[in-house]
Amino acid sequence: MKNLEKDQLENLCEIIGSNPSQQVVHFADSGLMFTDVLSQYCQKREYLYQINCIDKTFYEEALSYHKNKTDAKVMHFNLARPSYMIQAREYNFLFLTANIDDDTRDDFLKKVHKIIRSAGSIVIFLEKKGYGQLDSWVASLEEKLFVSTSIIDDMFKEYDVIISKKMHGWGD
Repeated sequence: MKNLEKDQLENLCEIIGSNPSQQVVHFADSGLMFTDVLSQYCQKREYLYQINCIDKTFYEEALSYHKNKTDAKVMHFNLARPSYMIQAREYNFLFLTANIDDDTRDDFLKKVHKIIRSAGSIVIFLEKKGYGQLDSWVASLEEKLFVSTSIIDDMFKEYDVIISKKMHGWGD
């Protein structure tokens, strides 16, 4: 991830809140600073934080960066796998900073829907490319039973953020 404002990212982490036993998963293909901020936030509150690295090079970087820390679990993750459920774990928050192709977006959203708890949130970072991209993501989210979708387009200079909730009790 390029040119991400650390202070703004720290502010955005506040959406996770301070409820006990939160579980956070992050699908990433770059951005060690992002993982550092999120892991520190989760560590302070004793939340579980898992980084699913979809790029082999980034996996090795993240594994090396977090190796002497207990604040994050780093995994190499293949998006083509048939299911994303690991050890029946459901997450309260899912952060997506990896680039997901338009062709695989619906499949990705269908698979992550199953690993997000009812009323859990998905937080998607997209490079600023205009409202066509945002509208396309919002339509896909609605199709896959995510609701209460919000777009934050003024927090980061180079990224738009979409936040949406998994519809409670639907599509499980």
